[in-house]
Amino acid sequence: MFRTAKFSIGQVVKHRIFPFRGVIFDVDPTFDNTEEWWQSIPEEIRPSKDQPFYHLFAENDDTEYVAYVSEQNLIPDESGDPIRHPQVNEIFEETEDGVYRSRDLYYN
Repeated sequence: MFRTAKFSIGQVVKHRIFPFRGVIFDVDPTFDNTEEWWQSIPEEIRPSKDQPFYHLFAENDDTEYVAYVSEQNLIPDESGDPIRHPQVNEIFEETEDGVYRSRDLYYN
């Protein structure tokens, strides 16, 4: 049984536990990564596999990277600060309300 994703592509979110934020560029209806990756998460904070997982262009104070995060560990980022990840501008255009829209919406 799939749940409806709480967050959407282009939305800026932050991690509930760890100090990073990012913009969502893809959503999996349930966990779709390796068992090794899942097992590498400490058991006390390991998320359930039967929830949406999000691919983020992520950043923290030091670097930019791609993250794969469970829905239970994300909350909306309402800071209004732009995302500095270099790949964001390849796919998205920032709107006045701080949400990122796919460039395809503008050119197709």
